[in-house]
Amino acid sequence: MKFSYKFSNLCGTVYKRGNILFTPSECLLSPVGNRITVFDLKNHKSTTLPFENVKNISRIALSPNGSLIISVDEDGKALLANMQTKTVFHRFNFKAKVYDIKFSPDGKYIAVTHQKHIEVWLAPAHDEKKFQPLIRHRVYTGHYDNTLCIDWSCDSRFFVVGSKDMTSRVYSINPIKDFAPVTLTGHKNTIMLSCFAEKSLNIYTVSKDGALFIWHSEIMTDSDPADNMLPNSDVTDSSKKKLKKGLYRWMKHAKHYFHQDHAEVTCATIHKRNSMLIVGFNTGIFTLYEVPDFNLIHTLSISQQKITTVAVNQTGEWLGFGCAGIGQLLVWEWQSQSYILKQQGHYYDMNVLSYSPDGQLIATGGDDGKVKLWNTSTGFCFVTFSEHRSSITGLAFKSNGQVIVSSSLDGTVRAFDLIRYRNFRTLVSPFPAQFSCLGLDGDEIIAAGSQDKFDIYVWSMQTGKLLEILKGHEGPVSSLSFSKDIALLASSSWDMTVRLWKIYEKNTAAECLQFNSIATFVIFNPTGKQLAIATYNGEISFWNSTDTVQTRSIDAKPDLGAGRSSRDVITAKKSAEGKCFNCLCYSADGGYVLAGGKSKRICIYNIDQQVLLKYFEVSRNLSLDGIQDFLNSRLMTEAGPVDQIDMSDGSDNEDITLPGVIKGDMSSRKVKPEIRVKYVQFSPSGHSFAAATTEGLMIYSLDTSLTFDPYDLSVDVTPETIKQNLQDGNYLASVMLAFRLNEVAIIREIIESIKPNDIDLVCQYLPLPYVEKILHFVASELETSRYLEFYLLWSNRLLMHHGTALKQKSGEIMPILISLQKSIKQKKNDLSKLCNSNRSALEYILAIAELKQRSSTEQGNENDEDLMLMDVDS
Repeated sequence: MKFSYKFSNLCGTVYKRGNILFTPSECLLSPVGNRITVFDLKNHKSTTLPFENVKNISRIALSPNGSLIISVDEDGKALLANMQTKTVFHRFNFKAKVYDIKFSPDGKYIAVTHQKHIEVWLAPAHDEKKFQPLIRHRVYTGHYDNTLCIDWSCDSRFFVVGSKDMTSRVYSINPIKDFAPVTLTGHKNTIMLSCFAEKSLNIYTVSKDGALFIWHSEIMTDSDPADNMLPNSDVTDSSKKKLKKGLYRWMKHAKHYFHQDHAEVTCATIHKRNSMLIVGFNTGIFTLYEVPDFNLIHTLSISQQKITTVAVNQTGEWLGFGCAGIGQLLVWEWQSQSYILKQQGHYYDMNVLSYSPDGQLIATGGDDGKVKLWNTSTGFCFVTFSEHRSSITGLAFKSNGQVIVSSSLDGTVRAFDLIRYRNFRTLVSPFPAQFSCLGLDGDEIIAAGSQDKFDIYVWSMQTGKLLEILKGHEGPVSSLSFSKDIALLASSSWDMTVRLWKIYEKNTAAECLQFNSIATFVIFNPTGKQLAIATYNGEISFWNSTDTVQTRSIDAKPDLGAGRSSRDVITAKKSAEGKCFNCLCYSADGGYVLAGGKSKRICIYNIDQQVLLKYFEVSRNLSLDGIQDFLNSRLMTEAGPVDQIDMSDGSDNEDITLPGVIKGDMSSRKVKPEIRVKYVQFSPSGHSFAAATTEGLMIYSLDTSLTFDPYDLSVDVTPETIKQNLQDGNYLASVMLAFRLNEVAIIREIIESIKPNDIDLVCQYLPLPYVEKILHFVASELETSRYLEFYLLWSNRLLMHHGTALKQKSGEIMPILISLQKSIKQKKNDLSKLCNSNRSALEYILAIAELKQRSSTEQGNENDEDLMLMDVDS
């Protein structure tokens, strides 16, 4: 089994904080913690960029051509990356919180807010070689409070900055004769947007209290500048003395107010080409205006929480919104008034997950009481069940993949139909109980363990009746697992025992396994003959399920890592005693086990050798607790850790103030969630595994792009030999040699060079070891290749000729067969959607043609009648 797993995608969380951006290729960039997720809106797919910041991202900026991206975290530490290669080539520190960062339209400069100042940096150019990727050009001063927003003129000569001091200032990027920075005053609250109009120096400014000011620019050419001033302009006497001939000046042209029932503006942006102003409010409403005439085009309430960020694509058709309060991401097409994208992650932590039997879907359950289904190929959530009223504690799919069962602390076990998307079965206990775990045996028996009654309840899926109540545990039941081949139910509990129940026999007396610590998780291997048990003292023990004899044991305490919490007041050694694994998962062949728990690590162990093979750190985000291995005592004060004391002025948050406190809440604390791995599971094909973590649903896939893994390699196996055999018509030999070399590009070239008429003969005489390799290759190619019928013919001929032999070793090649089934099913769904769409379009075209033909026939009949009447009259 290969273990070259690599982080591939982050689902379950679509937006956390910061600004969102549209790329030139109509993709949406969304900050998710310390990572960035790219939503391809045209191809309906999401991917997460492989690099990560030190802390949660607060601001991102994209170059005009979409090749460079800068992401800045909440402490001002930034990284500069290439969007094409997805690699980081520079990291640097702005040494202050960044509220806004923008590339100039020509891509030569980067403007960054830096407390009361603005820094302009020279952007890296691909045609120039420099020792430093970023070189500071100039620092601009003049504001009296933090600068919040930046915008560039279309020619990149000027930029305007809005600030908390209720003013906006216009700067020139390079010194201009007789030009000094101009201050635009008049607002009565914080400036949320300052921007230039399209192909002009006119400026729009929007303040937090809902006021829009329009400023017109002009160049003074007369000898006396004061003679050209408007009678009612806001230019003071002192500013008149400073004006000189040839200066730019901005005059207040109009004032407008949004009038949204005292709602505050939380974000705003403008589409310069179409002159559209989009404004978001803290009530969850956004408005769309045409400027400078201030005509209301559209208003819509999209959320119950405040809108944190807004963006518009290059054509002005799609509007993107992010709501950090509930982790919601929306893309709205305002002309057709429809959603292009509507995604929301779990509001609280994600607790459990489960793969569907074909590996196409992942179901997740969280503390918010919702069950969500995610498509593994697209990364999107397509259905949410919200019938539960408390935390989800268990999930399981039926063998056909059309039903999912969930347990919850609300005392119910629910079964959901994935065809009609409804809750068709609800199971409850005779007395109210909180269910802490779930087990599903085949398609008929459901078992749930209680947290408060310490009992296990068994129901029939078909009838919904309670069959039995298993008693014996003296503490909360932590996990349940059914054996597939042996009629056993294993249960672990806080009472330091694991019990084995023969639920299909009349005497259901349990065999008890005693431990020295709390049993946190129990699971059977795929054959049902071995049992893996995780305990609170950090051990993983393996037992023979038939004679209940312990066969192996792994001391996993050192592998959990030394992640320290900032609240720790005890030593690292004492802190590590509280860490343990609380979820396990066997690999498809049963030779390895995947473990996760109260740590930032996910570990893979070899069971026979009892050694750690590899571990994965799910995150390096310092905004989470438990990431650092060492603590700095200087950051600990009498009031607690420095990073958890809320030092902000409270202007951005709605704080509940104490009596007598004028501004802010002096008792407020920042809450840092602790990094944990709540659940892990291998995919049925074994090519990936998923982990429910504090950051979200993290998916790790096998990285086979740069792997050289030859099979039975010898000196005469070369690309030239393989191609020579292909040219000579020795198709069988060329295929076998290609798989011995095991280069994907060469294998693809050889396979696709064989004519369809010769496939049957090649498959008939192919040795069995190569049949498994070709099936694996065909399954992977079916996901991306355009030669659908060609590869379906390969899979059909291979299964027809070698089906009997493959059936005898179905347990070993089950991941390959599941992967093949997944690829074929995905193609079937895509083709059915395309065919249904084409059928509807053709039916519409035929209906229109028939309607036109009927109208032309009726018109012709009317003309004939008119001619007949004319003949009669004549």
